[in-house]
Amino acid sequence: MIISRNLNWKHIIYYTRLKLLYFVALSVSVYLIHEIFDITSLNLPFNAVATLSTALAIYLGFKNNNAYERWWEARKIWGLIVNFSRSWAREVLTMIIPNGSKNDDFEYLRNRLLYRHIAFVNALRVYLRQKHDYNETNIREIIEVKNGYGEIRKFLSQKEYDEAISKKNPPNHLLKLQGDDLKTAFENGWLSDYRFVKLSETLTEFNNHQGMSERIKNTPLPRPYSFFSRVFVTIHGTLIPFAFIEELGWVNIPLSIVINFVFLALDYIGERTEDPFENRMDDTPLSSISLTVEENVKEMYGDIDMPTRPKTEMGVVM
Repeated sequence: MIISRNLNWKHIIYYTRLKLLYFVALSVSVYLIHEIFDITSLNLPFNAVATLSTALAIYLGFKNNNAYERWWEARKIWGLIVNFSRSWAREVLTMIIPNGSKNDDFEYLRNRLLYRHIAFVNALRVYLRQKHDYNETNIREIIEVKNGYGEIRKFLSQKEYDEAISKKNPPNHLLKLQGDDLKTAFENGWLSDYRFVKLSETLTEFNNHQGMSERIKNTPLPRPYSFFSRVFVTIHGTLIPFAFIEELGWVNIPLSIVINFVFLALDYIGERTEDPFENRMDDTPLSSISLTVEENVKEMYGDIDMPTRPKTEMGVVM
């Protein structure tokens, strides 16, 4: 997630450079052909191009609204994960009560429930950031973070870690283990019927949050929106130099480049926010949110071994 108020022009040029080069080359070529060869038939009616510009602006606005809705929904889901993680830690610490004096088994179970939850949140982050072939753009990202299940190893026993990474859906398996431990606590008398149901309901919320995140991940924005926005921006950008060349001469070059950059930027804003779990700088900041969950749970449990937050890189939080 980009948090810097001013965007880095290095990033902007990097992601738009190929189309910008095309528009620059086209604008210069149209001017040279018009001036050197005096071919006045290159001119197009301004009103026709202006009408296309209006239609394209409306189309891009509609597409970007839908793309932002997907990004914002992802952020709300992960905000709920933070809230329910705090609830989960509180319930584990206050509702699981020994029926006699505390013993090692009781304390170990509470420890597992809390640290396995941190593992679940990080496993879900890794799971969502795995790339699908149909979302591959062949563009090397300037900023990425490591994305592997090795990061959850420190929160699990070796047996649980080996089991989890062998599953097709590791975060779902970890939730199943959480349910098994709740059942153990109930059978040992550490949970009453009511408290068992309450913790199970909180656990179910994490299933819901995972399912909602997977829905966004596995259901891309309808492809015609993205495809035709690229096509229309290219067609529009190709026509722009021909609409001003007769009246403006060489001024047509910078003016065409500026107009095309505006529409190109609008297109890229939507394209890079419509999929919020791709491990890109525009994504929902899953790494930062996972660290927040880890900090909150450890603090509530009394663990002073807090994670170190990475420094913001070029105004970006991952």
